[in-house]
Parts: sequence; C-alpha cells; structure tokens
Amino acid sequence: MYHLREVNRQDMNTINKWRNKKELIDTLCAPYRYINFEVDQAWFDDYMKSRNGTVRCAIVNDNDNNAILGLVSLTSINSINKTASLHIMIGDKSNQEKGIGTFAVRELIKHAFSNLNLHRIELGVLNYNTRAIHLYEKIGFKKEGIKRQAVFKNGDYHDLIIMGLLKDEFNIYIL
Repeated sequence: MYHLREVNRQDMNTINKWRNKKELIDTLCAPYRYINFEVDQAWFDDYMKSRNGTVRCAIVNDNDNNAILGLVSLTSINSINKTASLHIMIGDKSNQEKGIGTFAVRELIKHAFSNLNLHRIELGVLNYNTRAIHLYEKIGFKKEGIKRQAVFKNGDYHDLIIMGLLKDEFNIYIL
C-alpha cells in the first residue's frame, strides 16, 4: 500500500513540480512563488545538514514503483521542550481524499512519539482548508487558537488555526 521513507535527491524533480503548482500552494501556509530546480536542490542540501532538527519523509506508493505521492515533515524539533511542527503536502489532486494524508500523518506522529520521544506536535492550518482540519481532528489534534489575518494569499488575509497534539492524547490504535 503506502510507506514513508526519508526524502532523497531523486525526489526533488517531483517536489519542485508540486511547489510550483499554485492551486496546491494556495491550500498551504507557504506563499506561492516560482521556485527553480536549483532552489529546491539547495533546500535539500540544507535539509541534509540539519537532520537533527528536521525529519522529511516521502509518502510512497508500494504498488506503483514506489512513486512519491506527498511529503510529510517534522520541523523545528526542540529536544529540550520535546516539540516539533508538522507539515504535509499531497502533490497531485488525484491522490487527495484517498487516506494517504491520514496514513502519513499517523505514521510520522507514531515515529515522533515512539522513537524521537517528543511530547507535543503542533501545526498551523489555513481556516479555509477544511479537509486538512478534518484530517487533523480525526488524528486527535485540538484547536488551540487562531492567529487572525496572519497569512496573505491571493490578495486577502486569512486566519491561521493553531492546532496541537500531546503524546498522551494520541491513540495509535484508532483509525
């Protein structure tokens, strides 16, 4: 079915195509901008130098020659407070609403709590990204606050919902 593996240099062609899809970036907190391949290569090189504070995984389809379907990451890992920020991107619309995101988020959170000994995972999600909010709530994330008009996209400001999940709130057996 699916599995996670660390992102590698060969994934950069696909990831660069996704990061240049305006309709995809419009659902994420990142600003849309044209990103050339060299920028993404440098992004990968920076990741390889900062693996102590970041985990970046490709979501891979076992049944399709290990085709990359998305990217799920833990960033800003803080070993003192035992926290990290979660990010996910499913690259092609045809792969959305198939449970791929749920699988990837659950697997990475299991890894975070079981292997990295983290205590808290947090994230920010745009108020209009209802599919993502539903996914996070299904996993167990709680809405903790709203940063009003915090993200500028397509000529308008949008609210950013802050969500968090504590280790003792996460049940690895549900879903």
